[in-house]
Amino acid sequence: MDFAYSPKTQDLLKRLQAFMQEHIYPAEAAWAAELAANTAAGKRWTPLQTSERLKPLAQQAGLWNLFLPVDTAEASGYHGAGLTNAEYAPLAEVMGRVFWASEVFNCSAPDTGNMETIARYGSEAIKARWLRPLLNGHIRSAFAMTEPEVASSDATNVCTRIERDGDHYVINGRKWWTSGANDPRCQVFITMGKTDPEAPKHLQQSMIVVPANTPGITVVRPVSVFGYDDAPHGHGEVLFENVRVPVDHVLLGEGRGFEIAQGRLGPGRIHHCMRLIGQAERALELMCQRALARTAFGKLLAQQGVTQERIANARCQIDMARLLTLKAAWMMDTVGNKVAKTEIAMIKVVAPSMACQVIDWAMQVFGGAGVSEDTPLAFSYVNARTLRFADGPDEVHRASIAKWELAKWAPRSPRPAA
Repeated sequence: MDFAYSPKTQDLLKRLQAFMQEHIYPAEAAWAAELAANTAAGKRWTPLQTSERLKPLAQQAGLWNLFLPVDTAEASGYHGAGLTNAEYAPLAEVMGRVFWASEVFNCSAPDTGNMETIARYGSEAIKARWLRPLLNGHIRSAFAMTEPEVASSDATNVCTRIERDGDHYVINGRKWWTSGANDPRCQVFITMGKTDPEAPKHLQQSMIVVPANTPGITVVRPVSVFGYDDAPHGHGEVLFENVRVPVDHVLLGEGRGFEIAQGRLGPGRIHHCMRLIGQAERALELMCQRALARTAFGKLLAQQGVTQERIANARCQIDMARLLTLKAAWMMDTVGNKVAKTEIAMIKVVAPSMACQVIDWAMQVFGGAGVSEDTPLAFSYVNARTLRFADGPDEVHRASIAKWELAKWAPRSPRPAA
């Protein structure tokens, strides 16, 4: 593996960092103030102009749709930056330093995963209707998979029904943690449910594209994490009641939902992990700055042994997580997602736990300020802790890693005699 970033990535990285310095970091206070003002006016879910006005600037700077992988770009007919997963990874890290920044570059979840899914698995008609507006940033989307009634870490448990009725499918079920459902710009859901409960276990599920204005869809509530509701984007609880969708809206065909989910989650995990590394890196920077400026018990916090130990450990853990994530991205590009499955599972275990620990240490150095809205640390911690569930909880990935590792040493059955 070559650890050097490609010339293309180095150029984009330089331009992206300059954009962050010139436009994103200076706008953080204005973004928070605008959200507070909208909340006071009862308009909490209104898109924020602080970030909306930056999108044309990102397009003009050639920093738009950076996420779109080479293979997906070819499938969509839209070439974007034409990056591999390994080339995009360091860019995701930089964008992740400010939790709303990815949207400015049209690189935020769940739209990135939904665009890749539609590009790879959607019909030409579906791509024409939904992919182009999403790539242009004119609309947003939602991903409806997780359900409150079942353990959705096992996707075969999903019990939302998608039943054929003539030329339509009828959808009934309740979803939650539906990313993007609360956003008024959301115009389409990608929804997973069961089309054939009698089929083999991994062929029962299908994914279908559902226009957000279809009768029978109710956004019940925004779901919050530790008091944060992630407005104006949000994660909603959504009820589907006799929602009728034409049969040609199914992706790839009946029974292919589990297959699509596996294909969708690989790149998404790289994106999540690199954004988390960006948040952890920023937390470490804030921790060092605070430690060098704050005095307690007669000396700087930076002179306290415990602070030095935590800073050192944070540096080690961030760099280890980054290298493992870059290795997973490189393997996805060179040998494919299936061969890289162990590395993908490993980063999903390592990166969120690492970020939680580093951000926790940073909050401790800040004291009360660390858990307030005066720093980005509290929200960063909430995001990192949430991602220990999203895209599969730690326990599921650890079980898979252990199974694959044990298989290397399991006794092999003797070959039958000739």
